[in-house]
Amino acid sequence: MFITHLPKLQSHFSIFHPTPKFLITSTLLSKSRTTPLSYFSSITATPNTLLQTTQELQQTKNLEIEDVLEKPHIEISVEKLFLPPDTDVSCSGSRPLSSRILKGSNIVLSKYAGDAQVEQAEFVKSSVETEQCPSDGLPEFALVGRSNVGKSSLLNSLVRRKKLALTSKKPGKTQCINHFRINDSWHLVDLPGYGYAAAPHEVRTDWAKFTKDYFLNRPTLVSVFLLIDASIPAKKIDLEYASWLGQNKIPMTLVFTKCDKRKKKKNGGKRPEENLQNFLELIQKFFQTAPPWIMTSSVTNQGRDEILLHMSQLRNYWLKH
Repeated sequence: MFITHLPKLQSHFSIFHPTPKFLITSTLLSKSRTTPLSYFSSITATPNTLLQTTQELQQTKNLEIEDVLEKPHIEISVEKLFLPPDTDVSCSGSRPLSSRILKGSNIVLSKYAGDAQVEQAEFVKSSVETEQCPSDGLPEFALVGRSNVGKSSLLNSLVRRKKLALTSKKPGKTQCINHFRINDSWHLVDLPGYGYAAAPHEVRTDWAKFTKDYFLNRPTLVSVFLLIDASIPAKKIDLEYASWLGQNKIPMTLVFTKCDKRKKKKNGGKRPEENLQNFLELIQKFFQTAPPWIMTSSVTNQGRDEILLHMSQLRNYWLKH
C-alpha cells in the first residue's frame, strides 16, 4: 500500500529520529562539508560544454556515448532534471538538453564526466566506526538501502565481478562499513542494509548509529546512493530514509533497483516505471530541487554505465573544488 501521509516525516523518522532543521534540498557539499553548494547554483558553462564532454567520453575505454544518452525526442522539463554544476542548459549548442540525459534517469551529462570505467577493484577493510575508515583521503560513494534491495549485487555489477561484495538470499549480511578501492583513486562503500526485522534489536540500533555518524562526519563522502526496489510500491522506511538524508543535507542519488521485474497487471502489480514515478511524487514536496535518480537492474546490467558516469562527474567536480 502506498503511503499517503508524508507530512508525518517532518516530525518523526523511525530510522535515525533526527530533529528537522530545514527544508530538504538536493545539495553537493564541498570537501570541508561546511558550505553546501546547490547543484543548480552554477549554470555558467560555455557553449562548448557538450563538445568537451563528448571528447572526454570518447577517450573513456569501452564506452559508447550513444549507448548511455537518451534519444533527442525525449522531452523532460528542466525542473525535473538533475543539472550538475557548471552545466549549460541552453539549446544553442549542437544538441538540445533533452539529448544529453543519461538513459533511464533524470541526470544531464556534464563537462566533468570522464574516467568512468572500473579497471581495478579491491576490498580494503571493514569498519564499525567512522574513525576506523581508511584515512587516505580518496573520494567515496556509499551504497545503502533496505535489506534485500540488491545492494551487493549492484556493487558487483558496477565492478564487473561476481563475488567482490558478499551476496545472499538472506538479508542482513552486510554489518560493517565496507570500503572497496577503485582504480587506486576512489572508494565504493557498502553500508549495512536497514529494515531487516529478523536481526536482533541491539544490532539494528548499532547499525543505525554508526551509519548515521558516517553520513554526518565522513569528510571524503561525495554522495550517498540510496537504493529503492522499483518492483514494489513505495515503502515508508525508504521515504523516511530519503527525507532524513535531505534534511541533513547529505548529497543523495536515488538508485531504483530490480527494474527488469514485471508484475502481472491482473494481480494488481505495477511496472517499475510506475512505482518509480509514485516514489518521486511522494517526496517531491520535500525537495527544493529534483534529486538525481537512475533505473538499474543487476540482472541485465541496466544503469551500470550510467551510474559510473554520474559518479565520475560528481567525483571530478569534488576533486576540483
